[in-house]
Amino acid sequence: MDRTNITVLLPAGRLPLDLMRAVNNLAEQYNFGLYLSQHQNLRLINVPCDKEEAIKQSLEDFDVQFKKPGLFPLPRICVGSPHCNLGQTDTEELSSKIMERFAEREHTKAKLKIAISACPLDCAWAKNSDIAVVATRNGYTMYAGGKGGPVPKVARRIKRKVSEQEVLDTILVLLEFHDRKTKTKQRMYKLLSDPDFPFSEV
Repeated sequence: MDRTNITVLLPAGRLPLDLMRAVNNLAEQYNFGLYLSQHQNLRLINVPCDKEEAIKQSLEDFDVQFKKPGLFPLPRICVGSPHCNLGQTDTEELSSKIMERFAEREHTKAKLKIAISACPLDCAWAKNSDIAVVATRNGYTMYAGGKGGPVPKVARRIKRKVSEQEVLDTILVLLEFHDRKTKTKQRMYKLLSDPDFPFSEV
């Protein structure tokens, strides 16, 4: 029997209990596995291909989104305040504000990644992302141009001690620059040397 995978997006890495129960029941019914990925989504693995649509329909009542090309990237976050005593910000709330502002945005290229860490320990590995937000006691620090993979790169610091509103405004500037400069998927680090890059290192 042919098998496939289905990826359910989990905003801020949260897995609601009713969705968890439903997915568990489907996994038992159709004999597939579950994987909570590093990108904070729920992957249904080894799903029978002939049951894929039935499974997706069963999850529609939970208002879930399935991974597909063209969606704005969900920020990867650490658990943040108030769940961590080191957290300087509520990462779930900031992630929600980013999605509220940008989720319907068109033309965002594949592979672009955004991450948020609630303190400088950077448990979300934000500085290995295209756009990074790190909370401190004195506001937010922002970075651009990081990446993981076989040749990882640490992002360039572009903002210090900024407000939440400036975080959102800076993300917009970076997104518009990225869209202008790329035709297909492209990581931000390749654009840091572009003479039009909108921010200096600080």
